[in-house]
Amino acid sequence: MGGRWIERASLGILWYGRKMHREGCSWYALVYCAKEIKSYWWLFLLIGNILRGIGETPITPLGISYIDDFSQPENTPLYLACLHTVALFGPMTGFMLGSYLAALYVDIGFVDVDSISITPRDIRWVGAWWLGFLVAGVITLLSGIPFCFLPKSLEKNDEDTETIPEKMKMNENKKMSGKSENQGELTMKGESTRGFLISMKKLCFNPLYALLLFMTLLQMNSFLGFITYKPKYMEQQYGQSISKANFITGVSTLPAAALGIFLGGLIMKKYKFGLVSASKMSFGTSFVAFLMSLLVFIIGCENNDVAGITVTYNGQNVFQDHLLYSPCNAACKCSLMQWDPVCGENNITYMSACLAGCKSSMGSGKDRVYHNCSCIEAPSFQASNSSAILGTCPRNENCARMFMYYIISQVLVTFVFALGGTGSYIIVLWSVSPELKALAVGVYMLLIRVLAGIPAPIYFGALIDKTCLKWGTKPCGEQGACRMYDANSFRHENLGLEAGDSPDPEDRPSTLPAVSVAGMKSRDIIPATNGEKTLDAGLPSLEELRADVGEYVCNRWRTRGRCR
Repeated sequence: MGGRWIERASLGILWYGRKMHREGCSWYALVYCAKEIKSYWWLFLLIGNILRGIGETPITPLGISYIDDFSQPENTPLYLACLHTVALFGPMTGFMLGSYLAALYVDIGFVDVDSISITPRDIRWVGAWWLGFLVAGVITLLSGIPFCFLPKSLEKNDEDTETIPEKMKMNENKKMSGKSENQGELTMKGESTRGFLISMKKLCFNPLYALLLFMTLLQMNSFLGFITYKPKYMEQQYGQSISKANFITGVSTLPAAALGIFLGGLIMKKYKFGLVSASKMSFGTSFVAFLMSLLVFIIGCENNDVAGITVTYNGQNVFQDHLLYSPCNAACKCSLMQWDPVCGENNITYMSACLAGCKSSMGSGKDRVYHNCSCIEAPSFQASNSSAILGTCPRNENCARMFMYYIISQVLVTFVFALGGTGSYIIVLWSVSPELKALAVGVYMLLIRVLAGIPAPIYFGALIDKTCLKWGTKPCGEQGACRMYDANSFRHENLGLEAGDSPDPEDRPSTLPAVSVAGMKSRDIIPATNGEKTLDAGLPSLEELRADVGEYVCNRWRTRGRCR
């Protein structure tokens, strides 16, 4: 009796399974939808990034202020240029490492790679992204060791002349009767809080700093949105794999930026640029880069020919809704949920071998070839046995040439703008009082990460999703990832949004603050306490400041007979 019930149940399950298969479902979908598997591994990524952010946050504000405090004013641009040039070698190495890892399958070491039927050029390919965290984590840990051996402070060249008045003042304060230690600590805490609020007020009401911060937020929104989806743009626009896109970015764009930043800092050191001169240089390079970046709008490729989406089954352009079914595949009862593209001999891509009308196949894995495809029109010089291979059809030669033009334009634009890239940090450092430099850079970086680093990828992604032509489907019938984008809409809307925030993806919209600074007189915008770090006309020179310090020291010590 029990065996008969098992037999009937088995037959029922088989019948229901065949019915679900014809409707495009699978046993995996049934199990998955019945009990959704919840994973909390993303929490480890979240915690790891929080710890990484805590560790790297002090480097930028304190490090830049550290360099500016213990360097001669004419050397500061060169030192900052060297710092940012070396810093670019990190992303360059990361892109090249990512290029290698993106070519490895995500489950490498756990699955048979030979059994995988997709290639890195397939939009469904997922690289071994998790290996990058392991490699980068070890390198980051080792690179932090040298920081433990840095001195707390460095000695300035003119330490004797500058510190004597301070030492005398400290000696005089020691002789005075002070309050108790507890009362002193409370007073110090109160003064610290009050001083912080006063410092923030000074930054907020500094017109040059506020204008630069506002424009940099626009720039970073543009840059971060662009760099996040640049591999996808190169994949969808020019038919390149994610691995190749990362490699090209690492070996072309970033070295050009590093060279531009270094040469820009060298020029600023040689000609002793100050605040106004740095702003003029930033404006000039930004404007030239903007004109050059307009070429990107016309350097693109047309959509790939996909039957039922961009062209009809006879190769004509589609001017109506997608018609994925055709008389040549009507009897196949194909599922529209499946995206397993094949390339026919007529250079048209089909969503699946079933929609191509293929009746037989040979081989396995990436080498599988489909035959007797009724929807594929064979060339006149071949037999009627039309065939197709796995994957989308390659782009034409003209698209490969356009991709080369795109890379050249990106390298030139990046290099031209990077010549004035150091000017932004010079404006931040020299437009505020010396005691506010670390706070100014800290607020600068904090707002950029919060107001640009978080929202930019979100609304850029929402805009890109609007250009999708074919969405994938999850096992439960929900909308999945986009399988194909409209190349023209992707290019125009994505680059148009970038141009709305910034003239160019790599461009810094420091044009307006540069023009504003160039139109002001230095004495109207530069704090009097920051004169030594500004080399433009209208402010005392370094020699005059040293003479004033020397005279002050002599006046303090003349009564004791030590100044001749």
